[in-house]
Amino acid sequence: MEAAVASALTKEVVLKLVALLSEKHKLSRGLKDDIRFIRTELDMISSARDSHMAAGRDPASSSSRISMEEMRDLAHDIEDCIDRFLPCPCVACQGQGEAASVLRRVKKAATSARSRFAAEIHKLRSRLKDAHDRRVNYQAVNGSSAGASPAAADTGAETDPVGIDEPKQELVDILLQQTGPGKPGVISIVGFGGSGKTTLARAVYECPGVVRRFPCRAWAVASEHRDAEGLLTTILRQLRTTDAPLPQISMDGFLRTTECLIVIDDINKQNWDVIKSILPREAKSRIIVTTALQSVANACSSGDGYVYKMSILNAEHSKVLLMKKVFFQGCSPELERGSTAIVEKCDGLPLALVCMAKFLLGENELTGSHCARVCHNLGHHMEKEADFTKLQQVLVNNYSSLSGYPLRTSLLYTSVFPNGRPIRRNTLIRRWLAEGYVQCQYKRSDLEVADENFRELIDRNIIRPIDASHNAKVKTCRTHGIMHEFMLHKSMSDNFITSLHDQNRSNFRHLFIQNHASGSTLSSNQRTSPASDDAAGSEKFRARSLTISGDAGEAASEFCRCELLRVLDLGECNDLEDSHLKDIHKLWHLKYLSLGGTISNLPKKIDKLHCLETLDLRKTKIEVLPVEVIGLPHLAYLFGKFKFGKKDLRKSEIAEFSQRKSKLKSLAGFYADGNPGFLQLMAHMKELKKVKIWCESTGADNKGLPDISKAVQKFAQDGMDTTGVRSLSLNLGNTMGDFLGSIQEYCYLSSLKLHGQLSVLPQFVTSLCGLTELCLSSTNLMGHDLSNLRKLRYLLYLKLVEADLGSFTIDNGDFPSLRRLCLVVKMPILPAVKEGALPYLVSLQLLCKDLFDLSGMRIEFHDCLEEVALDSMVSARTAEMWEAAAKKHPKRPKVVFLKRIDPSEPESAVKYVTADGPTREKCIVDSPQSGSVSKHGPYLKKTVVSEPPRAASELSSAANGAMPPSAR
Repeated sequence: MEAAVASALTKEVVLKLVALLSEKHKLSRGLKDDIRFIRTELDMISSARDSHMAAGRDPASSSSRISMEEMRDLAHDIEDCIDRFLPCPCVACQGQGEAASVLRRVKKAATSARSRFAAEIHKLRSRLKDAHDRRVNYQAVNGSSAGASPAAADTGAETDPVGIDEPKQELVDILLQQTGPGKPGVISIVGFGGSGKTTLARAVYECPGVVRRFPCRAWAVASEHRDAEGLLTTILRQLRTTDAPLPQISMDGFLRTTECLIVIDDINKQNWDVIKSILPREAKSRIIVTTALQSVANACSSGDGYVYKMSILNAEHSKVLLMKKVFFQGCSPELERGSTAIVEKCDGLPLALVCMAKFLLGENELTGSHCARVCHNLGHHMEKEADFTKLQQVLVNNYSSLSGYPLRTSLLYTSVFPNGRPIRRNTLIRRWLAEGYVQCQYKRSDLEVADENFRELIDRNIIRPIDASHNAKVKTCRTHGIMHEFMLHKSMSDNFITSLHDQNRSNFRHLFIQNHASGSTLSSNQRTSPASDDAAGSEKFRARSLTISGDAGEAASEFCRCELLRVLDLGECNDLEDSHLKDIHKLWHLKYLSLGGTISNLPKKIDKLHCLETLDLRKTKIEVLPVEVIGLPHLAYLFGKFKFGKKDLRKSEIAEFSQRKSKLKSLAGFYADGNPGFLQLMAHMKELKKVKIWCESTGADNKGLPDISKAVQKFAQDGMDTTGVRSLSLNLGNTMGDFLGSIQEYCYLSSLKLHGQLSVLPQFVTSLCGLTELCLSSTNLMGHDLSNLRKLRYLLYLKLVEADLGSFTIDNGDFPSLRRLCLVVKMPILPAVKEGALPYLVSLQLLCKDLFDLSGMRIEFHDCLEEVALDSMVSARTAEMWEAAAKKHPKRPKVVFLKRIDPSEPESAVKYVTADGPTREKCIVDSPQSGSVSKHGPYLKKTVVSEPPRAASELSSAANGAMPPSAR
């Protein structure tokens, strides 16, 4: 793990050195020689380390670790030196005006400091050469003393599992209901390492009913064989009564004629491709596989198969497991209270709970306070104690299996967030980009590479989704609690991430402040006030990011001591004041800035942040946005709810904005209230892909509506020559939205959300080219208006949030491409869906607390259906009927329940949190901002249903074919 951080950092520094050698920097010959030497040496070291790791020889000797630490520190020093010499690389790209003036000042400062820079680079070259000599002498990298990679984790099943009866019975039912010859049905069990996949598969394999049905059985562990041929040999030896060799063609016949059960534990894609190629089209055999990769599970169970996604144990089952393993002689109230911390830290992972139990059994006297101390230093115990060896192997293997150092570093970076906190996908990706942890490959953009990295982490179940959106792209995720603890401890050991309260904080790359019980693992002797050891405030931090959740305290006034910050995330900070931001313009390198709910005004000099790419003001009280912010040269993502301070823009201001070539991609969003400022500038935002507008009537004549119509038409028409994402969200307010009827031309949008009353469905909607996602909320449209939506032949997702949809009919042939349908209604009268309609529907969400029985819905009409979501307030009878109907369906769709949270503001979205099942008694659920805490952590998992695309928390949905934990 240390190698990943060192290699990723080395490669980043090499890229900066290449930029330094470009023509725009006037460097002396000696300085250029030094830089070339450093660049070449770092490149060679990084390549050697990559080759070493690719061969599975991660060096573990003391000399190797010391060498890596030395190279890491050197790379840090080189990067700091470059960043201070080039205070703002983005400024060099600017044109005339004030930006050019800033550039002149930078050049002047650089000229005066060039001699000092050259001397510093020469010193760094000498240090690097000395390090190279030591590395060669002690064979720190390529020497024979390199340690072996960690052993594979033991895949043995747990002998006394907890919480397994229900999933076991579900899989047994599926296995036994398949009768007669047919295509071999494959059940895939998928989940994070240590979640109990092998235990569940073993329980099904040894179930008496299964043994009777399949007397001919075989169990094989794929990871124990070097190739698929050895795996097949092991399977055949168990299936046959003789040890005589059997060719592949005979295996085909054997599986076709013999009713047998094969379980393949820990399968990979290569093994499956070979096995699939020899499976007969018609067979009596059945197969169960386990894997940590969602993509492998989907491949194995494609067609008539079934994917079961492992869920974490809930708090009750976690406590039961601890009682069995540790507290079998009883548990005092004090010890029970202390054990709650263990349950929270282990986060429902069975292997973590089992290893923790083994460790606690070795204690002389077990008390609640001792349990709390163990949790506080859990990272240290996992690294040092033998009882955690199996868990550590699983966690290290999950990490080391990732492809490449940038992806591993990106995973480590997630531990900067509080344990248990939901992480928005787009927030994480934008922070990766701002930090430079994404390296563009070939012709793909950085954003495409970052998105692929995120998908790989999700696919490997290393980070888990806590909602699934309208297009199956995960919007919110979180790390497994025990994986977070492991990564945070390693990150601290590598000078990568630590708390701002750490006495050694000045040498770390990423700092945080967390005021949550499940926060950092810093021991008490590491804690200190951020300024206690530096009263004069002269200490400079080398951090590239600062993330604060809770109270900042004295740190609120010390941001500028992190002069090289790229990311400043204060969105969850509770005690920040406007005055604390007065010097924020001095953070030249800042690319990502998020502010919280206590901020009401932006600092006057925020327009000096020339490198800023993301500005997130959604949680602030800021209503008026200075026009200078829109003009920031690299601003790509702007979030909030703004108005312009001035009534109109001069033509010269618009012309200047146009010349700057705005890089804004997302503008979400602004009020259109008669002030045409934003609407005027929208026409010059050539890279704009996503926009959100709140419309406000300015009088009886609705004077500003034509301006909105023109801006919307221009935005939509600009997308006609593309096929990419182009999203528009309109909150119509009190404008009655009929102004959209004036748009007659064909336009392009991929996603459209309309909230507010409409007298008729605008032709603009049905004539849109490329529309795949549509949400209509509180429009009061009736069935004859909604029937025009059937013209949208390429629609994949439809959400309707209305009082009554009873007059809406979906006939055979309507919505031929639709995959997800979400209906949020007050009255339990649903649209009539005729047989043959919605042939590709995979997700059906019916959110009405008064839903009665099946309300006329016939899910057997939808062959591809994989999930049904209901309001948790439905009656127990209704819930039972839906679950019974789901069991009769060939695909056995999952039935999940969502609990409604009423919005705090009239125009806010209705939200839902996952529920374990239907709850007949009606109760009020506080919103996440009110401080309510779920039993699995300090944050509620939520979903938005009045504003697509969120679905249920951990709704797995159709894309994954998985069962969400909430359904267990």
